[in-house]
Amino acid sequence: MPYRSTKTYGHEVGLSCAFRQWRADSHCNLIHGYALSFKFTFEAEELDVRNWVVDFGGLKSLKGMLEDTFDHTLLVAADDPKKDVLLDLDRVHGIAKVVEVERAGCEATAKLAFDVCQQWLKDAGYGDRVDLVSVEVKEHGANGAEYHRPVNPSISIVNNISAK
Repeated sequence: MPYRSTKTYGHEVGLSCAFRQWRADSHCNLIHGYALSFKFTFEAEELDVRNWVVDFGGLKSLKGMLEDTFDHTLLVAADDPKKDVLLDLDRVHGIAKVVEVERAGCEATAKLAFDVCQQWLKDAGYGDRVDLVSVEVKEHGANGAEYHRPVNPSISIVNNISAK
């Protein structure tokens, strides 16, 4: 059974960002924000020489990437029809730190954080030893989303065949 470890940056960390779901038929199409929390789940078949999956002390650069994207920022979806107006809050008026993202929302934020963490694992030298299993993002206690690593379909097929 593989080893798993988790790292959580809770709401108290203050990764406060705003966004809008411009396609929503509700008040979610208005700019609104949350102090987001992030939970990363790592997995490894073998522990390192210190008996760890990942070095929690080495996660400072991952936290820095989260702060750059989600700390006092306004996330704007690339396809938002008001994108230029919102980007001007930063580039023209200097009253917001606007970050353009492919998609906005909790689910898209979980995927974005997953991709950022995957890059961090490569940059930190973990190679193939450590896998990122999932990222969970919570807007608050009631709302959240998760993104899990894609399942390799060829493995599932082999396991199903060998089970018969």
